[in-house]
Amino acid sequence: MKLVKLIANLGYGSRKDVQWMFREGRITDADGEVLYADDQIDSTRIRIDGEPLDPPAGLLLMLHKPVGYTCSTKDPGRVVYDLLPPRYRLRSPLLSTVGRLDRDTSGMLLMTDDGLLLHRIVSPKAQLAKVYEATLAQDLRGDEAGVFASGTLLLEAETTPLAPAQMQVLGPRHARLTLTEGRYHQVRRMFAAVGNHVEALHRPRIGGLDLADLPAGQWRMLDDADRTRLFAGG
Repeated sequence: MKLVKLIANLGYGSRKDVQWMFREGRITDADGEVLYADDQIDSTRIRIDGEPLDPPAGLLLMLHKPVGYTCSTKDPGRVVYDLLPPRYRLRSPLLSTVGRLDRDTSGMLLMTDDGLLLHRIVSPKAQLAKVYEATLAQDLRGDEAGVFASGTLLLEAETTPLAPAQMQVLGPRHARLTLTEGRYHQVRRMFAAVGNHVEALHRPRIGGLDLADLPAGQWRMLDDADRTRLFAGG
């Protein structure tokens, strides 16, 4: 792929914008030598205004989504793309969220521009465990873990029972759920089905990856070792 198209696809600007960047000498190699649009060079050696070029298509990143942000590009309020460099929402292929967390849920959100990887992560065949911690409006009554693990719980307006889910009691009104599905508002609807209400919801883990020390609102790129851990935890 020609350098102008490559850089434009990464969201740095239109092809015309990128051509001007070459003319202005803003695009160099790792040694500071000015590059030209017809040069042949590995993308890892390209620098724009002295900074390394963003990873090309095929990236996977982890974002610690705070409450108050939506997984959308068009919502009039705050969106998760506001937490990334502005050019990330202009990438082609599109950088998409892998599944969604609603506005009132915090925690781990994966994002990728690799459609095959996205499908592999969300596919039911992957059986990737997703861990949620819920703070509830009422005390747990004691039978919820059995109901969730039964594989017979039917959510309102659905005809297929949920797959068995594990629940660990963390406190009178605090529980940790491990799911292998990703139905719409699943955790909130599960607790509603047993007569309770989720007041706060957080997802600290997907597969073999956890947020570790990543602060809310921050993100990091995932490498091959991270991808291996992700699927190893399925």
